Amino acid sequence: MKAQHQVILSIGSNQGDRLEAIKECIAMIHQEIGTVIQVSQVYETAAWGFDSDAFYNCALVLHTFHKAEMVLLKALTIEKQLGRIRQNAGGYQSRIIDIDLIAFDEEIIDTDDLNIPHPLMQDRKFVLLPFQDLKINWTHPVLQKNISELIEICSDEGVCVAVADIENPLQKVSFAKANYIALEGNIGAGKTTLAAKIAQDFGAKTLFERFAENSFLEKFYKNQERYAFPLELSFLVDRYQQISENIASVDFEKDGLVADYHVFKSLIFAKVTLEAEEYQLYKNLFDIIYKEIPKPDLYVYLLQHPDRLLENIKKRGRDYEQEISAEYLDKINSAYLDYLNSQTDLNVLIIDVTNRDFVNNPLDYLFILEEIQKKINS
Repeated sequence: MKAQHQVILSIGSNQGDRLEAIKECIAMIHQEIGTVIQVSQVYETAAWGFDSDAFYNCALVLHTFHKAEMVLLKALTIEKQLGRIRQNAGGYQSRIIDIDLIAFDEEIIDTDDLNIPHPLMQDRKFVLLPFQDLKINWTHPVLQKNISELIEICSDEGVCVAVADIENPLQKVSFAKANYIALEGNIGAGKTTLAAKIAQDFGAKTLFERFAENSFLEKFYKNQERYAFPLELSFLVDRYQQISENIASVDFEKDGLVADYHVFKSLIFAKVTLEAEEYQLYKNLFDIIYKEIPKPDLYVYLLQHPDRLLENIKKRGRDYEQEISAEYLDKINSAYLDYLNSQTDLNVLIIDVTNRDFVNNPLDYLFILEEIQKKINS
């Protein structure tokens, strides 16, 4: 599962319609770099280091899978798209938009092109005060001080006043009517990565399948006929226990829950892997257990073509998965769709993500959020 980075960006403008330029910049960051999680108030401050019109500045928290160098490259591209022309002359200059990379997790990066944390952040109120608005738990990895402590020792005596609020683009999405969302998909569909990202972005709890702890899994891929029944039975028991325990501990009035599976996947895989008599015995047990398990408010199935699934499986490099065939994945897809189309007690959303990359392309991620939002609203 690929992990996201937490990035702090500072945005400034002192030319034209400053507020509109900042709003447009934030929208582009949200669509082209990563998910904008929080946005500070907008502050007005005198130009720092040169004589010019006053600046509007704000800060934001960004979640992204990109490395710091790629974030910088994309930020420079957005500046150019918004009309900034960088002059070769040294010193500070007026600009329609300015994006500074202030912090990248709590990493220290020192290269010819990038210095993280920003080497002057502790000297600038127009960086520190918006950063403080974000209310995140962050410690300067060099100075070993949090933002409040940096403000206390800041030598900047300039006036920095909050003048406007900006809507966070993520506020357009609300899962208030779906406190429990289960994301499902075939092997390699990316359901765990997506579930983790949605949970992190929206502050929800997670429920991840404990497949790696199943001692029968590797044996099954080597000898399916011998180990299919004990594998499916062990998964059913573990999924029942895990879902029951986790849901009992969640306060749905305060927290949402995003899972990367629902227990009925046990029946899907069993139908593909078991002989008819074994499957009927298994289904009898499943039907008893299924009645006792809470159903998700929304069930999302990530549909992907087997060829794309095989590419994903190869990339993540689990040895015991490398012999999985396209035929087997196609059977799993068909079994899922047959089952979902017959369900009357599940709120089901099927999204074809075959040609979408929700890890590297923020627009594809936003598309999935929009589809979920539409389904919740309906």
